[in-house]
Amino acid sequence: MTDPAAGSWPADPARGGGAGRTVTLTDLLRVPLHRFRLVAGVAAVGLLAALGYLVLVPSAVTASAVVAVRPVVTDAFTPSGAGADRAVNMNVESGIATGTEVVQRLADAVDGDPRDIRAALEVEVPTGGQILRFLYQAPSPQRAVESANLAAQAYLDVRRTMYEKQRSEMLRSYDESIAKVVAQQSAVQKRVNSARDTAAGDAAVAELAGINSQLTQLNSARTEIAAVDVNPGWVTQTAEKALVSAAGHRPTYLVAGLLGGLLIGIMLAYLWESMDRRIRSVSDGRDATGLPLLGTVRRQRFRGPRRAVDADVRYVAMAIAERVRQPARVSLLTAREDPSGLTAGLAVALAADGREVFVADDSGRVERLRTAVLADRGRLPAVAEPTRSVVPKPRPAGTPVAADAATRRPSPHPPGARPSTDPDATLTLPRVTSAQGGENGRVIGAEDVPVGIGSVRFGSWRQGADHGLVLYNAPPAESDERGVAIARQGTAVVVVERDRTRQSDLRRLVERLRAAGVTPLGFVLTRSGRG
Repeated sequence: MTDPAAGSWPADPARGGGAGRTVTLTDLLRVPLHRFRLVAGVAAVGLLAALGYLVLVPSAVTASAVVAVRPVVTDAFTPSGAGADRAVNMNVESGIATGTEVVQRLADAVDGDPRDIRAALEVEVPTGGQILRFLYQAPSPQRAVESANLAAQAYLDVRRTMYEKQRSEMLRSYDESIAKVVAQQSAVQKRVNSARDTAAGDAAVAELAGINSQLTQLNSARTEIAAVDVNPGWVTQTAEKALVSAAGHRPTYLVAGLLGGLLIGIMLAYLWESMDRRIRSVSDGRDATGLPLLGTVRRQRFRGPRRAVDADVRYVAMAIAERVRQPARVSLLTAREDPSGLTAGLAVALAADGREVFVADDSGRVERLRTAVLADRGRLPAVAEPTRSVVPKPRPAGTPVAADAATRRPSPHPPGARPSTDPDATLTLPRVTSAQGGENGRVIGAEDVPVGIGSVRFGSWRQGADHGLVLYNAPPAESDERGVAIARQGTAVVVVERDRTRQSDLRRLVERLRAAGVTPLGFVLTRSGRG
């Protein structure tokens, strides 16, 4: 009896995993979830960077002062109209408020660098109003309040100086015009006084009247200009320490650092995943191996130790038993991982149904396998326990006793109980047996571990040559070729450790099996946590 004939490798892309599959949102989220240590580490670095910034960089406070801007007109009591003299261009006023002259006055007052003053000073113009809000950032509240009030006052002083200069120029122009008119008036007055002709006198008097009227208008206009209020506005709200606010929100920096770290961590996770692809799902295993799935072995998370789910291991054992016939040589192959946990679980599941399983290992893991088998044997379900009783049933009443079954009296001199005086007498030794009674009345070797109605034996590959069912706990194929070599004498099961087995290593293992002429039964996706 041999193993089933090896089938050809799947040529159908749908079966071999060659066809592309739809990438879902779950597939996109799987990468950062499995690389959560990297994402969490980078996010923590971003949070620490933001926290360090808040701790090392001195906190800035902001003080604000509000200035109401008023138009400078000749008649402040005339109702406002659509005239250009009553409109204020707030963009121009904002430019003046942050201009060089205001900044220089503020720098001279606080003895600071004009560049730092310009960077710390900000002027806001609310929409639809003639208001300027001066904002100043400084390390201390006192410095911020003082600088904000000085900036507002400096703007008012600069604007008042500009208006006063304009008024002085206009008054000087009126004075010059009045001086010329007064000179003309004096000249005409002399002509009137010296006129002897009536007609010439009347003409000079009429001219003098026109000059007097012009002089009156000029004096009236000059009086209005001189009475103009050149006050550009006033401070409606001064900066105070009670109104100082922190420049920015400190929690905002922490949230920004955390979110930035998460974003960078996710990008690094995708970059790392592109360079180091791992098997994440059954679809990834099919795509990388082109083999059928024998089963998935989950891991218990919430109850007890983190070990493989026994039911999953039994299902995998059923799938393997369906595909092999004794004598069978099954090699459990991995790329870089240790399949000892799955090997022990499969041995227990196969032996529980009455098979004599030989677990072979040549890498010094026999004691670990024995310990795992003993632990898994204690969790066998009740249906797999031996059902035959070792206590004989009572004989029914009236049943005759066979003659050879009659009870004999024991010999008074049992063999070996008394030494013989005959030097040629034969010495009778007690019989030595290498077998012991099992739980089910069967004979079990000293090295066997009874499991259910079967048993599990351990040893090297050579020691298991005469056994019907051998499970070979192969070493990692990336560092040892014995697993592939032994698989040529039987068959193989590829063990894939989810989130640990690299796709490149798995493809290389399958290519080596193909080159060696081995057709595996399939692959098992496991995350048992053992080994």
